[in-house]
Order: sequence, then C-alpha cells, then structure tokens
Amino acid sequence: MIDTLRDQLNFIIEIDKLKQVSRQTLLTDCSRHENSAEHSWHLAVMALVLSGYAEKEEMDLLRVLTMVLIHDIVEIDAGDTYCYDENAKKSQKDREISAADRIFGLLPSDQREKFVQIWHEFEARNTPEARFAAALDRLQPVMHNYLTGGIMWRRYDVKKDQVKERNRTIGEGAPDLWQFAESLIDEAVERGMLAP
Repeated sequence: MIDTLRDQLNFIIEIDKLKQVSRQTLLTDCSRHENSAEHSWHLAVMALVLSGYAEKEEMDLLRVLTMVLIHDIVEIDAGDTYCYDENAKKSQKDREISAADRIFGLLPSDQREKFVQIWHEFEARNTPEARFAAALDRLQPVMHNYLTGGIMWRRYDVKKDQVKERNRTIGEGAPDLWQFAESLIDEAVERGMLAP
C-alpha cells in the first residue's frame, strides 16, 4: 500500500509540470499562450457540455474525460508540437511514445497499463470515445484562433486548406461540431483572419 501510494503521488507531482508546457494557442483575451494543463481542463469541460453532439449517443463519458485529461501528459517530455509544423511532426510520435513510457511508468503497474492503453486509444481514434475526444481536441484551437482574430494562423502563414485538412476529423467524432468548425474557418477567411 505504501509503495503504491508513493508511486501514485510521484506521478501526480510529475504531471504538475504540464502547467509549464506552453502551447501555440492563445487565450481568448490574447493575454498569453495557454498551457497544456489548461487545454486539458478546457477539453474536459467541453466533453461534459458537448457530449450530446458525439457521433454515438451511447458513449462512456468517463473514458472520454480520462482521455482528454491525460492525452497531453506526454508533452512534459516531448513538448508541444505545433500542428502546422511539418518538420517537428516527423519526430513527434517517437518523442511522445518515449514520454508515455517514462511518465505513465511512474504509476503502479495496473494504472500504468490502463493509462497507456487509453492514451494509445486516443491516438488511434478507433473508438467512438476516442473520436469524440479527438474532435474536441481539434475544435478548441479552431475556436481560439477564430476568437483571437487568427493571430497565430497569420503568424505562421497557415492557409484555409491546411486548417480544413487538419480538422476534418472533427466530423468523425462529432459531425455537427465539424459543421460549426467549418463555418468558423470559412468566416475567418472572409474576415481576413486566415489566408484562403
């Protein structure tokens, strides 16, 4: 019991570092970049509020919440990879697998196996829960980019086709949310926030 608790507390202490991982996404007031812990919390609340838009009505919401809360823990070691940085994406998978092994490896074996399995499920997007979690993970930055006037899209010269290609998987987990995201993307182009 003492060893199990020690391992669990070491994991909890370690994941506090996620608060230090800065993302490219700006807060909606443009005051600073969000960190990965804030992003995960935001997705968890989105899952609770928007679960009615999931592709499949019968879904394990606790599993979705677990996915969105742990999916970016690997960024403690791997860092945040900007989704439109093709060069950084080449090594992303290897960096994240190594990080998952180390960080989830801090947990007792039963929890380690569960968390690693859920993390892989999220990455594979082969269940309704994973597709919905991934849809939220893609929708949130689109909303932030739109609400901040496309500052980060313009900074990195991101084009409409790139945004649509990257985010079309929203439709796999939540078709209505993809329609909403598409309308934001189209309006962003019309308003000069995103290059055509």
